[in-house]
Amino acid sequence: MAPSLLLIGSFLILVVCGLPIAFCLGVSAFVTGMATGIGPAMLVQRISAGIQIFPLLAIPLFILAGGVMARGGVAKRIVDFAYILVGPFRGGLAMVNCVDSMFFGGVSGSALADISSTGPIMIPMMVRKGYDREFSTAITIASSTQGIIIPPSHNMVIYAMVAGNVSVGKLFLAGYIPGIMVGLALMATCYYLALKRGYPCEKRPPFKECLVIVRDGLVAILAALVIVGGIAFGIFTVSEASAIAVFYAAFLGIVIYREMGLRDIWPVLIDSTKTTVSVLFLIGCASAFAWMMTFLQIPAKATELFLTFTGNKYVLYFLINLLLLGLGMIMDVAPLIVIVTPVLLPVMKATGMDPVTFGILLMVNLGIGLTTPPVGTALFVGSAVGNVTIERLARSMLALWPAMLFVLFLVTYVPWLTTAIPNWIMP
Repeated sequence: MAPSLLLIGSFLILVVCGLPIAFCLGVSAFVTGMATGIGPAMLVQRISAGIQIFPLLAIPLFILAGGVMARGGVAKRIVDFAYILVGPFRGGLAMVNCVDSMFFGGVSGSALADISSTGPIMIPMMVRKGYDREFSTAITIASSTQGIIIPPSHNMVIYAMVAGNVSVGKLFLAGYIPGIMVGLALMATCYYLALKRGYPCEKRPPFKECLVIVRDGLVAILAALVIVGGIAFGIFTVSEASAIAVFYAAFLGIVIYREMGLRDIWPVLIDSTKTTVSVLFLIGCASAFAWMMTFLQIPAKATELFLTFTGNKYVLYFLINLLLLGLGMIMDVAPLIVIVTPVLLPVMKATGMDPVTFGILLMVNLGIGLTTPPVGTALFVGSAVGNVTIERLARSMLALWPAMLFVLFLVTYVPWLTTAIPNWIMP
């Protein structure tokens, strides 16, 4: 028990001290390893082995594809397309924010890319139309979480790698219904708030202009259909799909939309490389931490503890959701996936939950975590983009969290929502 307490305790102390999460994971694993007689060389090997997995090649390419799409005008076309669909409803611009995130998440796979790309377009537009800045930024942040639920999501690739024997294609397909449900729940909330606060509706552009907007929007959304469809039907692997996404995004930005030149590729490469290095370093350190947990038999002990705590699986699901929501408030998505999956997946499988369902449940949980203080990454990025303080944003988020939590518990207790499409297309 003492080594287990040392591992978890040292990690929590370092987190409280304010160290970056990757260093907290790595240092606590090395300290515990030295205390239990495991040499540093073994843990260095675990860090290296954690990132030397071929499917992880998809992560830097999906990140690059998201960066190219953000720079190449894809975000603007998707915003315009969403404006055509839901703009005329009461609170239409807020709904546009939800729909454009639904579509942009389906081509970029990143919540932060969504905020950074559509936020500078949508937030000023909403403020000019009479929406308060706090709500405009909050709905941008909340809707962006669809990016890690609706495929292609590089976080799903990480989960599939850690869980083992879980199909990335099935995970991608399983994310569609829950991701769309998050968008619809937020749109319903926006409509209610629009009626209460008197937010306006918008006019559609002329018919000919609508046709052009729809054409450009569908060309952008086609990327998601090609990527997920190709993986689901076995035409190409996840890594190949990520490479195709990069080329398609570059083709749109340079040839079709002509908003990106060859000189713009270098800055995108630099930004994508920085993001990739930080993500892979997190994964490597988290892999060493997870290996130490397995060596100390923490997952087995946790499974036994959870199953003896309550015999009711529905109560157990509720408690695990509370645990994940709490962890999501203090940690980022990638390290949490690597840490909690080996611990909680055996528990959920013991109760009969499909690993694909647990993967989507995890994505929805961690998506909510991105929007919560004190460490919600999306909250901080949205604060910078919208020029709103974290405190004021958190107050505005209070109106949006119930919709997201409602979808979370539907996903938890209605497994059909995550298994219907994968079982139909990839039986």
